[in-house]
Amino acid sequence: MNEVEALAPQVVRRRRLQLVGLALLFLGPLALSSALYFGSALRPAGHVQHGELLDPARPLPAAALTAADGQALGADFLRHRWTLLMVTDGECDERCAAALEATRVARLALDQDATRVQRVLLADPGCCEASWRGGMASGLVTAWLDAKDGRELVAALAAPAAPRLLPGQVLLVDPLGNLVMRYAPGTAPQDLLKDLTRLLRLSQIG
Repeated sequence: MNEVEALAPQVVRRRRLQLVGLALLFLGPLALSSALYFGSALRPAGHVQHGELLDPARPLPAAALTAADGQALGADFLRHRWTLLMVTDGECDERCAAALEATRVARLALDQDATRVQRVLLADPGCCEASWRGGMASGLVTAWLDAKDGRELVAALAAPAAPRLLPGQVLLVDPLGNLVMRYAPGTAPQDLLKDLTRLLRLSQIG
């Protein structure tokens, strides 16, 4: 075996270590921020989030849907930002309207961090005309569920990690497209705001 052949395994090992180091450099902050917020062992003593934490978080399928204004939404529209998600399969009743208003107030109260959060309503076409009263639709993305992608997305939201979708329920999706938390109907805007404020402070994503 010549000298070049003898050095080859060392070169391969060094390059592998360099790749691992680069991966840790870029993914380390993400892993740390997720652990700080979602890892119960690292949460400050006495901290209680106001929503129900889904453990493990549930990856959602990519879904290319159509918005209420006719605009095509890319398959990644539930990614890159934190999403306050609501679902209705019929008319937007009082519970749905209350959730829309609570998410609107909470998002606006985030001030400069409001751009890191989006509000999304998944609904059947023709739904919810009455719900736009009082400015509840301001800054809201409404996506129709009539396409196959929409049905698959709702099925994923109602999977074992979140077995039942309730009218007026608010779901929280992280910027990686994972369903991470759900809030009971009637959750107050200030409770949403407290969780979002803490989350955005700790998060390195979205």
